[in-house]
Amino acid sequence: MQAHKPQLRTHNLPSATDSPLARKIGLPLLTLYGLGTMLGAGIYVLVGKVAANAGMLAPLSFIVAAIIAYVTALSYCELVSRFPQSAGEACYVEQGFHRRYYAIIVGYLVVFTGIVSSATLINGFVGYLDHFVEIPHHISIPVMLLLLGLIAIWGIAESLWLAGLLTVIEVFGLLLVIIIAGSALPSSIELQQAFIPESTLVLGGVLSGAFLAFYAFIGFEDMVNIVEEVKCPNKTMPRGIILAFISASLLYVIVALVAVFSLPLEQLAASEAPLKDILIIHHPMAGTLISIISLFAILNGILVQIIMAARVLYGMAHQDRAPAFFAKVNSKTQTPIIATIIVTAIVCFFALWLPLVTLAKTTSFIILIIFALVNLSLWRVQRQSTTDKMANRRGWPLTGTLLCIFLLGVQIISYVFT
Repeated sequence: MQAHKPQLRTHNLPSATDSPLARKIGLPLLTLYGLGTMLGAGIYVLVGKVAANAGMLAPLSFIVAAIIAYVTALSYCELVSRFPQSAGEACYVEQGFHRRYYAIIVGYLVVFTGIVSSATLINGFVGYLDHFVEIPHHISIPVMLLLLGLIAIWGIAESLWLAGLLTVIEVFGLLLVIIIAGSALPSSIELQQAFIPESTLVLGGVLSGAFLAFYAFIGFEDMVNIVEEVKCPNKTMPRGIILAFISASLLYVIVALVAVFSLPLEQLAASEAPLKDILIIHHPMAGTLISIISLFAILNGILVQIIMAARVLYGMAHQDRAPAFFAKVNSKTQTPIIATIIVTAIVCFFALWLPLVTLAKTTSFIILIIFALVNLSLWRVQRQSTTDKMANRRGWPLTGTLLCIFLLGVQIISYVFT
């Protein structure tokens, strides 16, 4: 008797063309959205914290984090092609494990990370804003979130064009750092110290830095949650994810190189605005400009997180994993207006009342758990389909699972022994 293989659950899964949301997103806009979710405000403040752990090997920490994240990105590319729907992670986990409550837990965890990230970013925004104009936080936070929520409700194409514009400004800021401070880079021989550890004793610092640097790569997974608004998603989504990921990775490594050779490590590690401090050395006006660009970067991060969290709630409701009212789409804007309003309101509450000083590590920890589950889900999905053309790639999801668990283990050990 042949062993029974579990069947993939395909009920309520929309096809590449069946969605009440408006399909207005092409490859350029999708790539800009993905790049914006990854760049966010992370690299503008994170490079100094990575250097505090890894020292001159900070660029290597970014490379290690990129490798771990890239393997998972490949799994997302395959899964979004198989199951092109919002609330992607929830869907993938249910398809892999056939446990509905797994999907519900993962879906709400994704929403939680988006809300916490947005709440912390808006606090970072008003902190930067205080350098230019002082407005009471209980006024500036609700007003800015109201404006961003209205933009997210306005329409997906309009929201993403604005996010794309802000992403271009962010990239310009990073290129400004590379061009102006690039003269600090030494000869090719001296550059080896930024990539090759002198002993195995420093590898712990590199891995600890990689865990923190991993936060800068979080964002590509958000792209799958707007798949129902993407043209030709089976082809466009994987291409957009890879293009955004490679672009962000190159920018991160080059900026990290410039940073470790531009400032003394003690100053770089202690800096709350490392890119500003780097540019001030070369030109005071450039330092002011990068501060303004940082404001745009933070706003972009908040906007894309609100969009993402609302789409996850919409997708979960559409799949009967969340209250039905989250699935309501406005007939004019073709956006999930109720989900967007509720997400924005919760972000405002968190931002005004909760201390969130450990955002990067908390978010990275949760996302690594989700990534491990998503990779394992793909491996199980592949095993369930003996005739699948993509089933010969089973090494990727298992490798991704092990890498995520390894990085989680490194952080747990580091926490216990420090």
